[in-house]
Amino acid sequence: QVQLVESGGGLVQAGGSLRLSCAASGLTFSVLSMGWFRQAPGKGREFVAAISRSGGVTSYADSVKGRFTVSRDNAKNTVYLQMTSLKPDDTGVYYCAADFVLDRNRVEVTSQSYDKWGQGTQVTVSS
Repeated sequence: QVQLVESGGGLVQAGGSLRLSCAASGLTFSVLSMGWFRQAPGKGREFVAAISRSGGVTSYADSVKGRFTVSRDNAKNTVYLQMTSLKPDDTGVYYCAADFVLDRNRVEVTSQSYDKWGQGTQVTVSS
C-alpha cells in the first residue's frame, strides 16, 4: 500500500519561493511515475508537473513552465517541486500523486491516471 506525505507548504509573498516534498512509502519508489496537482478554492484539481520513473522525462503545465521544477531522489523515496517567482494565482492545495507504470520514461498529466494521492499541503501566495 503506497502512502504519500507532502510537506513544505506555507505562506509566501508574491515573487518568493517554496520547495514542496512528497515522501513515499509502501512500494519501491522507482516503479512509480509521480505527479503534482493543485486545487484552488472553488476550482477543480489541475495538473502542475510530472516526472517519470527514471527522472529523465518531465512535463509541466504552461502556467508554471520556467518557474517550477520537479525532481526526484529515488534513494530517498521523495519527489520535489521547487517553486519560484510565485504568484497569487499559484495559491491552492498541492497534492502529489503516484502511478505504477512499466515504462521508465512515461509521464501522466491527467488526474485519472494516478492511483494514489497524498493528503495535500497548502500554499498561499500573498500579493
